[in-house]
Amino acid sequence: MKLGPVLLAAVLAGPAAAQALLDFTPDERERIASHGPWPPAPQRDPANRVDGRREAIDFGRALFFDVRLSASGDLSCASCHVPARAFQDGLPVALGRLRGTRNTPTLLDAAQRRWFGWDGAHDSLWAASLSPLLQAGEMGQRPPSLAATVRREPHLRASYRRAFGAAPTVDDERVATDLAKALAAYQATLVSPRTAFDDFRDALQHGDDAAAARYPLAAQRGLRLFIGAARCSVCHAGADFSNGEFADIGVPFFVPGGVDPGRHGGLQRLLASRMNRLGPHNDAGAGDARAVVTRHVVVEPRHFGEFRVPGLRQLVHTAPYMHDGSLATVDDVVQHYSALDEERLHADGERILRRLDLTPQQAADLAAFLRSLSR
Repeated sequence: MKLGPVLLAAVLAGPAAAQALLDFTPDERERIASHGPWPPAPQRDPANRVDGRREAIDFGRALFFDVRLSASGDLSCASCHVPARAFQDGLPVALGRLRGTRNTPTLLDAAQRRWFGWDGAHDSLWAASLSPLLQAGEMGQRPPSLAATVRREPHLRASYRRAFGAAPTVDDERVATDLAKALAAYQATLVSPRTAFDDFRDALQHGDDAAAARYPLAAQRGLRLFIGAARCSVCHAGADFSNGEFADIGVPFFVPGGVDPGRHGGLQRLLASRMNRLGPHNDAGAGDARAVVTRHVVVEPRHFGEFRVPGLRQLVHTAPYMHDGSLATVDDVVQHYSALDEERLHADGERILRRLDLTPQQAADLAAFLRSLSR
């Protein structure tokens, strides 16, 4: 019996298609669904009165590339947060700040975060944007010099007026903070693109198993590990794959000349800052619901050596990894957790991390899934 070409193709494709989608349980499908949808709806920061305003976004974009914001006149925000490198620099550790002990984080999806910086020393994107402008090891400015530049340069003065509805005649600290708020308005627009995972996730949600089956089997197996036995999604939760909090993951925090205290030091800086959500520059004042979290944080010994759980989107383009840039590749990250030194972890608090002891196949599958979160 001879089969026609269409029927023959259907026969040959049938078993393969049936095997191209793992038999995810309803619980697994629900967990997968929790990592979307993407892109998320815009989140406006009530503490920043110009967040989402087109004139402020345009002003912030121009400021992001403007070397006049640095005391030396040769650095801009884009010098370290390079657009072509997913808004980071590709170096193990940043030049300048903290004597070069921390990796430069990407700015993609920054609007989704609750805390900013590896140590969470800032509770708003605008406060995090102001800090490098004033750091001696970075842009090296002071509020009076920043304000003087804006008032002196006609184009900056006109852009400030368009963004904030008034001339920069307020006090110097307010002008400097407003520059940071314009920078934050721009950075809030930096959203990572959809990925193969998002297409797969949405197809499962819509019951389109044929479309879901286009997602590579290795990535599917890795995803099953990620949400299941490996428990990665406990910390890397939600649509941006981060719970937004801090953890000790067994990466050494010893640095030349001492230690990096991580979240412990970040909280101390946060609570001492005039630029936090409890300070005078919160445009929402007492109406900012997000300020409640800042008001109630407590510095505890367990925070020592904890660092922010990063999002995983576009991670292929943000190497090297960890707060100190000590892991060069996605495979290195997988191996770190596979061979985790549990004795190195904090003894207090809930125990989340466990040594995974992955087989070579499992390690390859988990890495394949992680790579599918980039485009």
